Amino acid sequence: MTQPHGETDRPVKRVVVVGGGSAGWIAACRLAAAVRRSAGDVTVTLVESAQVPTIGVGEGTWPTMRNTLAKIGISETDFVRRCDAAFKQGARFVGWADGRPGDAYYHPLNPPAGATEIDLAPHWQPRGGAAEFASWVDYQAALCDAGLAPKSITTPEYLGQANYAYHLDAGKFAALLHEHATGRLGVEHVVGDVVRAEMADNGDVAGVSLVDGRTIAGDLFVDCSGFAALLIGGVYDIPFRSCRDVMFADRAIAMQVPYADPDDPVTCHTVATAQDAGWIWDIGLWTRRGIGHVYSSAHISDDQAEAALRRYVGPAAEELSARTLRIEAGHRERFWQNNCVAVGLSAGFVEPLEASALMLIEASMDAIADRLPRTRAAIDTAARQFNAAFTHHWSRIVEFLKLHYAITRRTDSAFWRDHADPSTWPDGLAERLALWRDHPPAAADFDHAREVFGWPSYQYVLHGMKYPTRYPRHDAAPDAALARRWIARTDRTRADAMQRLPRHRDLLRAVRDHGLQAV
Repeated sequence: MTQPHGETDRPVKRVVVVGGGSAGWIAACRLAAAVRRSAGDVTVTLVESAQVPTIGVGEGTWPTMRNTLAKIGISETDFVRRCDAAFKQGARFVGWADGRPGDAYYHPLNPPAGATEIDLAPHWQPRGGAAEFASWVDYQAALCDAGLAPKSITTPEYLGQANYAYHLDAGKFAALLHEHATGRLGVEHVVGDVVRAEMADNGDVAGVSLVDGRTIAGDLFVDCSGFAALLIGGVYDIPFRSCRDVMFADRAIAMQVPYADPDDPVTCHTVATAQDAGWIWDIGLWTRRGIGHVYSSAHISDDQAEAALRRYVGPAAEELSARTLRIEAGHRERFWQNNCVAVGLSAGFVEPLEASALMLIEASMDAIADRLPRTRAAIDTAARQFNAAFTHHWSRIVEFLKLHYAITRRTDSAFWRDHADPSTWPDGLAERLALWRDHPPAAADFDHAREVFGWPSYQYVLHGMKYPTRYPRHDAAPDAALARRWIARTDRTRADAMQRLPRHRDLLRAVRDHGLQAV
């Protein structure tokens, strides 16, 4: 749409975030912190309903959260204490490959050893699977097995001997972000229910009107209103692209399970255990475990799914209530329309597998806050770039999550058989899997230099699930000696880490008692 010259030059001075929860408050904090660093005169306002509860079950992050917290100025010590947080070093998948006893593998957060110099996958194959892939190319699986932390109390904040993310209490996290945003970053917090959007002549949102008659005007609006998608869906009616034909899960039942003993070990990885019609997540926080069953209602009833969850939890489940959530698997066809950009659940959601929800919020805000449009004309350019990037990201996320199901050898239930049917695979996955029989996943297999899931993640899943490959033998290749050196270095690092790193719960207790070293 052509706009008058004066309209295109209009500066972006007021950014309005619609919705709270983790998405809204991360968005507000990132925007406000970016504005302060640039010494700009942009204001950030967050409008939040007092009536609509947040989802509050996103308890797993990526390592990117360390950068996000550092950028907005929250200390790691405060974060761990306030959010009952624990350190996460990856995920262990139990029963996904064939469902037999011993079927389990790790997707650690460390990349394979020597990843910038050599691909170790072809060198692992001649060993005949003597060691699990993740355990051979890296030491982090050993830390997880031993219940050890990725760092020690003397390690500065946001640094670690091993790569790490977090498990956190989502409700407490949103509260911490709220306090930080309003108390230290100057975000204006408005409580009220949005009843309509006031529109400008050019199709932009000029403001949002609240039920009490107030109107909050803005130049850029960030829609963090969750599944309601008040602006991107309610105002602009951007179509929702379902992926239920690819990803079948449409329900989740969650429980908060206290530890039987306050000194029980805190697991330092997500445990994802396959079930007849889905899988159960199990994560450890300081005071409790978060456990939930993700499943397909087309393959199992809600009552059967809850019964499976209670069996997994054991006798403690008798005293606990469960919360059921509906999942609309898919995403918007566009995420940024006019001066409105959708972030979080308003943009889309697939399922909790691999904890991509909070990462997508962070990635969205990196793209918005670090390159905040200065004028109305710049918004259009930002929107085109954002839509292209996140259309690609969502496509790759769906493909990677489907990979976990597609290459299963389980045939014991319709859920797993249906997932293994190539007619349910995203376009291109079958072609990639054919290629990866002969060549390990590599950076050249992906269109973008920065993929949300890179080739190491694909290798960990493919080889963890023992996808059949026929890589050429590299025993005598020129880089065989380099591979041996990297594996020897990994063995030494593993032995040293096992000696030096503390028990996970011991580190969490030390952080609460003494704090980490500030950077």
